[in-house]
Amino acid sequence: MTAGPGALLVIGDVVTDVLALHEGPLAPDTDTAARISVCPGGAGANVAAWAAHRGAPVVLLARAGADSAEWHRGQLRAAGVDPRLVVDRDAPTAVVVCLVDGRAERTLVTDGGASVRLGPEDWDPRLLTGVARVHLSGYLFFSEPGRRLAALVLAEAAARGTPVSVDPASTGFLGRLGVDAFRAAVAGAGLLLPNLAEARLLSGRADGVGAAEELSAAYGTAVVTLGAAGALVARDGRLVARVPGVPAAALDSTGAGDAFTGGFLAAALAGAGLAAAAEAGCRAGAEAVRTVGGRPAAGPAA
Repeated sequence: MTAGPGALLVIGDVVTDVLALHEGPLAPDTDTAARISVCPGGAGANVAAWAAHRGAPVVLLARAGADSAEWHRGQLRAAGVDPRLVVDRDAPTAVVVCLVDGRAERTLVTDGGASVRLGPEDWDPRLLTGVARVHLSGYLFFSEPGRRLAALVLAEAAARGTPVSVDPASTGFLGRLGVDAFRAAVAGAGLLLPNLAEARLLSGRADGVGAAEELSAAYGTAVVTLGAAGALVARDGRLVARVPGVPAAALDSTGAGDAFTGGFLAAALAGAGLAAAAEAGCRAGAEAVRTVGGRPAAGPAA
């Protein structure tokens, strides 16, 4: 039940993604031509796969429905992740329909399924044995069982001195939960990894630098992703690095933020400083937008 030495433990969601890549605008009341594929996804599972792709030993705790748990387990193992999937007999695996337009921008339609039922009963403290870092997918915080699990993990990680990071995941879900509730729930984390929209919402600051600095004053470190423009890194209330983006011909932005997080955490696990880890995250993000779906393509890291 224990992880390998120096591993990354990711706790979050595993999802079946239905991707529809369409060139023109969606046409109401008629057909819109698209390339449609079914892929493994989920923010937590994607982060785990990208971190493994970048060389980190990774364990994933997630919940999947009996309908597709074995398929997801196989996909994760093929990606180099050690999957600890709880099989839910009462709810199907989460499904996200990703509508991706000709500019590679996404619109997501989400059915949380089994993922929103991940909770304290699925936790085993032995999962922290040998773990050097813990990462909590923000989607955990948008269900009541997930918030209870996150609180339990944050407390046990703190007792062991294990650092914890969180990605806020979704401005839509953040708005429904409430900024104050989310900020209180992640108070034990030492690293926040929001995108610019999430950082603005959580900080109340319009400018990216101010948002990064405010969040880092509250949590210790904040790394704000800017899409193709790169990332801002702040620590203890002060901006410490601006990292440029890596040019890429974007095909599909699905999972780009997860790729950044996975690349960043893998580099940090290997001993990289904040700026170097953010550069590694940008390289992973650029690789992600050149790939259809939220996971890395097979083969060595670019």
